[in-house]
Amino acid sequence: QVQLVESGGGLVQPGGSLRLSCAASGIIFRPNVMGWYRQAPGKQRELVATVTSGGSTNYADSVKGRFTISRDTAKATAYLQMDSLNPEDTAVYYCNLVTNRVNYWGQGTQVTVSS
Repeated sequence: QVQLVESGGGLVQPGGSLRLSCAASGIIFRPNVMGWYRQAPGKQRELVATVTSGGSTNYADSVKGRFTISRDTAKATAYLQMDSLNPEDTAVYYCNLVTNRVNYWGQGTQVTVSS
């Protein structure tokens, strides 16, 4: 059984930065994909960014140039560096891992961008 534990959310002012972490545990096969999704109130969950076990990355257009996803394979941890945050980035951010054709989700961490 794979478990994902997120950390790093919180309240930040517009223009500020936050770094989210997602630690995975359990049996994780390769290849796999780790990613971040977010869900704002009243909206559907949407892709933010993904990174494969080979290091390839993908970003939503709304975060390109502001967010950076990375992973430490040895630690089975993924990170999301979020810069130039704006109120539209306010949402619950969920870590995701796809391995051996199974989707796993973290419990979510709240990110609030407000002055």
